Amino acid sequence: MSAPACAFRRDAKVMFKHCDPAELVFFPRFFEMMNDLVEEFFDSIGYPFEAFHHQGAIPTVQVEAGFPKPSRHGDRLQFSLWVEKIGRTSSTIRILTESGGETRMSYRATMVLVGEDGRPKGFPDALRQAMMPYMESEDA
Repeated sequence: MSAPACAFRRDAKVMFKHCDPAELVFFPRFFEMMNDLVEEFFDSIGYPFEAFHHQGAIPTVQVEAGFPKPSRHGDRLQFSLWVEKIGRTSSTIRILTESGGETRMSYRATMVLVGEDGRPKGFPDALRQAMMPYMESEDA
């Protein structure tokens, strides 16, 4: 897949708290890291999760993940997030996690914007526009 020019990125060190007794990242901890990254992404575009939660939420409704290589205590991970799709009420994001030039985790998630009643509602135009710079190109 080719990536767009703009991705939301951050680096993190694998901490002891992320690992099992063999000092490998315990896979559910990767999901916590991905959720943290998504929350940081929304903060960075001016839509913090705490604001969503006063008017509804943006829950994850579908996840796909792959773990081609293990990550170990002390590894430096590079996270890159792209917006793959923005629909009327849902958005799909893609995250690539790498260390030392190797893919450690690939992640795709679909989130739905819901109102206080728990039912899907449309993405506001301003939110859609804030996400557009991170949109993957058509040939991705």
